[in-house]
Amino acid sequence: MSTQPPPPQQQQQSPTSSPTLSQRTLEAKAAFTASLRSVGANYDAELRDRARTLHGNAAALDKQEAELRRTTAELRRQNEQWERVADTAREGLKEIGDVQNWAELIERDLLIVEEMLREVEAREEGVGEEAEEEGEEGRMMIDGKGKGKGNGKGEEEGKGGWLRWW
Repeated sequence: MSTQPPPPQQQQQSPTSSPTLSQRTLEAKAAFTASLRSVGANYDAELRDRARTLHGNAAALDKQEAELRRTTAELRRQNEQWERVADTAREGLKEIGDVQNWAELIERDLLIVEEMLREVEAREEGVGEEAEEEGEEGRMMIDGKGKGKGNGKGEEEGKGGWLRWW
């Protein structure tokens, strides 16, 4: 057995049986164009599908945007209501604070008046001993510190003064 390859066969070139160079070029161009169209069609189908999805999503996004605008407007109105409630509460607390301050001032003034009346009543009880002179209309000068009108008698010990009933 011989290891040599068989001799190449010579092809006969006949004008009718073998394609010409221009025919092969045309066939190659047609095959290339067909392959490009096939690849393009694949990409085109994907891109068209994506475009369809995007358009569908755009409608959904428009709907969501409208819903978001509506909800945001409702939240704005709710925030305005809460702001009014907070302002009203703040004003109420301020008024309560003002009333409390006013009540504390009145209480302090009343305590001062009550203490002064207690001192006056205590001094009037000792009128016979400490009175220096008697003025017009029954007013008395006590130790030179003031004039008073009244009987100077409390009801019970520790319960004297005109503010005790309060």
